Amino acid sequence: MTLKPRIAITTGDAAGIGPEVTVKALGDAKLRDAAEIILVGDAAHLRAVASRFAGPSVLDTVAIEDLANLPQDIVYGAASALTGKAAAENIVRAVELWKEGKIDAIVTAPISKNAIKLAGFDFPGHTEFLAHLTDTKEFAMSFFAGSLRVALMSTHLPLTEAIAFVTAERVAKLIRFCDREFGKLLRRKARIAVAGINPHASEGGMFGREESERIVPAIEECQAEGIDVSGPHPADTVFFNALRGKFDAVIAMYHDQATIPVKTTAFDRAVNVTLGLPVLRTSVDHGTAYDIAGKGIADAENMAAALELAIDLIRARM
Repeated sequence: MTLKPRIAITTGDAAGIGPEVTVKALGDAKLRDAAEIILVGDAAHLRAVASRFAGPSVLDTVAIEDLANLPQDIVYGAASALTGKAAAENIVRAVELWKEGKIDAIVTAPISKNAIKLAGFDFPGHTEFLAHLTDTKEFAMSFFAGSLRVALMSTHLPLTEAIAFVTAERVAKLIRFCDREFGKLLRRKARIAVAGINPHASEGGMFGREESERIVPAIEECQAEGIDVSGPHPADTVFFNALRGKFDAVIAMYHDQATIPVKTTAFDRAVNVTLGLPVLRTSVDHGTAYDIAGKGIADAENMAAALELAIDLIRARM
C-alpha cells in the first residue's frame, strides 16, 4: 500500500473566509484522495460551512479534529476574541498532532493578527506563533510560485529600515540558512541567487555602495564554503531568470522586492512556506477577507495550491 502524506489543515479565523476556502478546496476529489487530511477546528461549524458552500459530502473522507470551540452562530466580517481564540487553539492543536507523530505537515488558512491578540496570543502572525510552539529560533518567510522560490531578508519593515537591516553578517547567515533549508525541501543542492538593492545591483558602484560593502563580501564568504550562490543580481532580471530555471531560489533584500514578482506571476497560486520549522508549513498568501466572509464568493484556488504544495513536498521525502 502506498503511504499518503498526512496533512493537518488549520481552518483559520471563522469570521473570515478560512473555513469556506478550506471546504471548497476539498471539493477536488483528487486532492482529498492524495493525502490523509485532518481538519482542525470546530466540526459543527465546518459541516455547516461545507453544506452552504461546497456540499456536505466533501467532508465524508476527511477526518476532523473537533475542538468544539465555536458557538453555533458566527458574526462574519469582524475581528473578535472569540474567533481569534478558536483560530489560535487550532494552531496549537495542529502542532500537538505533529509532536504526537500523527501528521507530516500543516497547511494554514488565514488568521487575523488582531483577533488572536484580542484573545491573548500576542504574536505578529502565524510564522512567529508556529516558531514559538516548535521552539524554533531560526526561521524565514518564503514564497513558492511554481519554479520561482523567494526567501526574504526582512518582512514588514519600512523601506529605509529594511535597507539598513541588510548587513554582510545577516546576508551570509541567510545564504547559509537557505542553502540548508531549500536543500531539504528540494532534496538536492540548491542554486541560490542573491538580489541586489540598487538599480542594476549598483552597476559597479555607480548607483550605491550597498552591494559592494554588504552583499558581495557575504556571497564570497559563502562561496568559499562550497555554497552554490551567486550575485548580487539586478532585481529586474533575477526573478525572470529563476522562473526560467536558472536558479532554484532567490534571496530578496526586502519585502516588496520579493512579493511583486511572486504576485505578478502567480497571484492566485503563490504559496507561503515557512523555512526552518521542524514541521513543514504551507499557507495561503492572502488574508481573512472579512469584507466577503460568509457570502460564498471566496476563491479557493490559493488554498488548493497550498495543499498541493504540501503534498508534493512531503511525497518527495517519502
